[in-house]
Parts: sequence; C-alpha cells; structure tokens
Amino acid sequence: MAGLNIGIILGSTRQGRVSPQVGQWVKEVADRRGDANYEIVDIADYKLPLLGEEDATEQATAWNTKLASLDGFVFIVAEYNHSITGALKNALDYARDSWNNKAAGIVSYGSVGGARAAEHLRGILGELSVADVRVHAALSLFTDFDNGEFKPADLHLTNVNGMLDQVLAWSGALKTLRIS
Repeated sequence: MAGLNIGIILGSTRQGRVSPQVGQWVKEVADRRGDANYEIVDIADYKLPLLGEEDATEQATAWNTKLASLDGFVFIVAEYNHSITGALKNALDYARDSWNNKAAGIVSYGSVGGARAAEHLRGILGELSVADVRVHAALSLFTDFDNGEFKPADLHLTNVNGMLDQVLAWSGALKTLRIS
C-alpha cells in the first residue's frame, strides 16, 4: 500500500481557520506510519468560484487533475451551521469522475465534534461514489482547541489511526476498480 496517494483535504477557506492545524496534525500522524504517500490539499489554493457563476475552466481542470492523482482522501471538516462549509460543498461539486471509486475518512471538528457536518458529508460522498469509512475522529472546539490553537487529546490518535487503516484498505481495494 506504500504506493497509495492519500489527499488530506482542508475543508475550510475562511480567514483564521484552524483546518490547516488539524490537517498538519493528521499528516504528521499519517507520515509516522510510513504506509502511504500523504499530502495536504487545500481547497483555498484552487480559488474555485461558486459553481456556475463564472468560467472556471482553469481552476476546475487543476482541481480535477489533483483529485485524479489521489487514491483516497481524509477530509478535515469544520461544522458550520450544522453542516459542511459552503467552500467544501462547492469543491465537491466541481468534480465528479475524479471522486468515483475512492475511499475517504473524516476528521471533523465543532461544538459537538463536527458530528453533524460529518453526517452531511457522508451523504454527499455516497452520491459521488466515494466509500466513506466508519471510524472517524471528532474533535471538540471546547476540549481540543485553546484560543484557536489546536491541542488534540491523545485519545484521538486511536481514531485517526483506525480511520487511516480503513482508508488505506479500501483505497487499495477500490484502486483495482479504477485500473481494470
């Protein structure tokens, strides 16, 4: 499985966001495992306008090319108004085939661990033919952050590693569908 490429998708683009801290932590945990190639993919870097508002051929092509190079995903999901961010939904909508037959894990955060955003994301991923794995890390804004600084409790390592185990197993299995 060392040949698998897993993208850690930062799902928030707002100023002052904490998703880069969470994503970096997940990447450090993942890199210590040495079992795949992990990279942070920041949707903010792609400057995707709202779908349908303007010609975004260049941005959409770059976004789809990046997604096509990946075998699986870990979504860093902030909960906004009991759901995922508008920026993440927009980024999901900009691709179709690039998501198909891949696996995804979720690391969510919010006042209730981002649980509602994770559940909404699962429904969207199903429509995009992405197999989301059961285990996910749910981070609390009250106990895992201190004045905007991410300080995860050690107990989350079990869920992150369990989620990564599942993402790699499913990504490897689903890769056979994409190359056949």
